[in-house]
Amino acid sequence: MRFFATLALLLTLAGGALAQAPMAGLARMDAAGSAVSADHIGLSLSQAVPWRGLWRVFTLDDPRRLVVDFREVEFGSAGAQAISRDLPEGALRMGRLRPGWSRLVLDLAQPMRIARAGMQVASGDGRAQLNITLQPTDAAQFSVESGVPNASGWDMIPAALPRAAGDGRLVVAIDPGHGGIDPGAMRDGVIEAQLVLQFARELADRLQRSGDFTPVLTRSDDVFVPLSERMTIARAAGADVFISLHVDAVDQREVSGAVVYTLAARAADRATENMAERHNRGDLLAGLDLTGQDDRVATVLMDLARRETGPASERLAAALIASMSGAGAQMNTMPHRRAPLWVLNAADFPSILIEAGFISNPAERARLDTVLGRQPLIEGIVQGLQSWHQSEAALAPLRLR
Repeated sequence: MRFFATLALLLTLAGGALAQAPMAGLARMDAAGSAVSADHIGLSLSQAVPWRGLWRVFTLDDPRRLVVDFREVEFGSAGAQAISRDLPEGALRMGRLRPGWSRLVLDLAQPMRIARAGMQVASGDGRAQLNITLQPTDAAQFSVESGVPNASGWDMIPAALPRAAGDGRLVVAIDPGHGGIDPGAMRDGVIEAQLVLQFARELADRLQRSGDFTPVLTRSDDVFVPLSERMTIARAAGADVFISLHVDAVDQREVSGAVVYTLAARAADRATENMAERHNRGDLLAGLDLTGQDDRVATVLMDLARRETGPASERLAAALIASMSGAGAQMNTMPHRRAPLWVLNAADFPSILIEAGFISNPAERARLDTVLGRQPLIEGIVQGLQSWHQSEAALAPLRLR
């Protein structure tokens, strides 16, 4: 039996205080009164979050993580580093999962069990202090006690979008990478998740105005969407093509230019492998249970090899590279690369991932962070989609059915 029932019993000790606390509005974390270490989480909140159905804590194995979920808690702009105490960089993450939901994830260096968890509420102003104490345990017991609690009302996956109307226009699923608890690459105040969301909105508007396309966004706010759910949203909307938007950051400041990725079973070089690892770990960073995903990936890769979408994705990549370059967008010296990217696993529509550039390059970062700087990329993508769609229509009568 997982620890979840035991934890519920522990938290009933605070039930009286919670019942008296004001519950309206959004609870906000006070970074000055909060601290997270390897064995303790202490969060100072502007008001209480009731236990029943509105916050929970559990552990996940392989890799070992502690997850705390909330409804209606705003972590603010201070960031995880502001409340980390002697933790490795990146070991603590927090952010939004979707509107009204937020999550904190702590990587565990060793097996730890939840010894105590509770929320104390001040009788005067209603401010609350969440405290979670961890104690060492053995690996076998940790594995037994870990897993997402089986409780209703905690579905973190956004509802899929309705299917787009069948008006003959090409349905383009635009996937702004990262989001919420997974901000992606960051350099000097530029955050990948926010930048590509704005990029996606501008691209969707341009596609809509062209009259040839129906754009669909996999996320329209700064929220977390699991990698597999991005494809599910596209599929539910009747997508004809899937375009994931990202920017990158590397140690070499001189690296620049857009890159278009298509799916491959393995990366051809170390740089591409590193890029794939960064983009594929979004679900892990967000504290999702990854059990069994490897088998699904292998199955989809085999399915993809039996379908036409693989070659169509390759043709789409070539068309986009040519059109973006022609529109004046700066392209990388290796503009087409192939990598084992989770978000490109769908077998039922062509999929590509565009790295719009490198925000680790100061000049490129400044350019990508402006509307005018993104325009050549947007125009090139639109023109490339139009050219590719026309070519695919010409090929259709030649395909065997």
